[in-house]
Amino acid sequence: MEVEGIRMQLKTYHQDHLLDFWDELTDLEKKELADDISSVDLAETNSYFQRANDSLKNNNKILDHEMSPINSERCGILNQCSEEQLRGYEKKGLREIAEGRVAVVLMAGGQGTRLGVTYPKGMYEVGLPSKKTLFQLQAERIRRLEFIAEETCGKRGGITWYILTSEATDKMTNDFLNHHNYFGLVKENVKTFKQCMIPCYDFDGKILLDAKHKISRAPDGNGGLYRALHQSGMLDDMRKRAIRSIHAHSVDNILIKVADPYFVGYCLDKGADCGVLVVEKTEPTEAVGVVSQVHGLYRVVEYSEIPKTTSELRRADGRLLFNAGNVCNHYFTVDFLVKISECHEKDLDLHLAKKKIPFVDEKGERQVPASPNGIKVEKFVFDVFKYSRNFAAWEVPRDSHFSPLKNSNSVGQDCPATAKRDVLALHKKWLLKAGVTSVMGEVEVSPLRSYMGENLKGLDDVIQGPVVVE
Repeated sequence: MEVEGIRMQLKTYHQDHLLDFWDELTDLEKKELADDISSVDLAETNSYFQRANDSLKNNNKILDHEMSPINSERCGILNQCSEEQLRGYEKKGLREIAEGRVAVVLMAGGQGTRLGVTYPKGMYEVGLPSKKTLFQLQAERIRRLEFIAEETCGKRGGITWYILTSEATDKMTNDFLNHHNYFGLVKENVKTFKQCMIPCYDFDGKILLDAKHKISRAPDGNGGLYRALHQSGMLDDMRKRAIRSIHAHSVDNILIKVADPYFVGYCLDKGADCGVLVVEKTEPTEAVGVVSQVHGLYRVVEYSEIPKTTSELRRADGRLLFNAGNVCNHYFTVDFLVKISECHEKDLDLHLAKKKIPFVDEKGERQVPASPNGIKVEKFVFDVFKYSRNFAAWEVPRDSHFSPLKNSNSVGQDCPATAKRDVLALHKKWLLKAGVTSVMGEVEVSPLRSYMGENLKGLDDVIQGPVVVE
């Protein structure tokens, strides 16, 4: 095997240490390492490290006079809309679904490490009476919404479900969905695709080895969505299906309104190419990014970038001036995604995180560090906002739309216990509004019965849990 050519190329980019153990490798391991190195665009990879370092210098830069809130004409508020307005948005959204022009992009590349499990987070179930997983809840909401759209518009168009996985979750996700027959969805309308992997670095920009014959890599973050859509052929698939509207969201929000017709309809009404669903930030000290304008361009401003005095500013009605809390819930047109992939993907902001990364030391021994020893580079999905020509935001109540599942129960927030509590509280509210006089114990409403509180008339006056309203 010709190694000198590889060595010279690596030397050009100051990464020739990757061949330090070449003479100790078997022929098979040499081939694997050579293939691994050849799959890396070294010029781009080196630039990633430099760009991420440069962006780190700007991280936590305090923004003040540079910031302004979302233009009120571009931000609809669900609770302030009239019934007529909501019916109009819903009709537009349902018509888009009935015409087969809506797809859902589910960002599900993360493992449940913080939850204390080693499988994809979408396979997790929080202990609801039904024992349904996040994947099943979301799939069944899609099925219910397809039915509502057909019933309303007299035409059935399937919602295509694109699921972004990672190297760590792809096989388990596909095996799980196949085992459960895609939870009743049409198999051809469920597409999985993998996000890309970026090499990990030490603090000097040297690529780390995970084994003597293998480069250390990590997923490129949820902002890797755009490259993955292009490279996997999913953008081409969307265009072949004549899809126009994309609802993209993370897997861990148990209350997610998948393909939310209000949100989709609002964005269509505004002619938006890019939209964001937000929840109201009510406390200045809440550590959540807010959607704002900086120098006239929309972006998510992290809590650490907002000075205390600015975070406390309020409007005439008492609400915080900067209150549009970001919850990883987005609308895109397919044309916008094509523009990002063809014109802007390589210029997306890069974010640097110091992590504990297993590595091979100078002696060739694999070490698992106890403290951060290296750098992972990520892209964020919301960093495309600045490329939007017609941006829109849609504000919704937190208690009916957002309950993230991130931590184990020992943390006490954003955990299985709070996710379960929030689902059951919302379903109880639906049932009481529908005429049930008493809801006791754990009462869950199946997504196949109701998408957002409809179709619940005529139930018993008293419902005693644990039970699932099928």
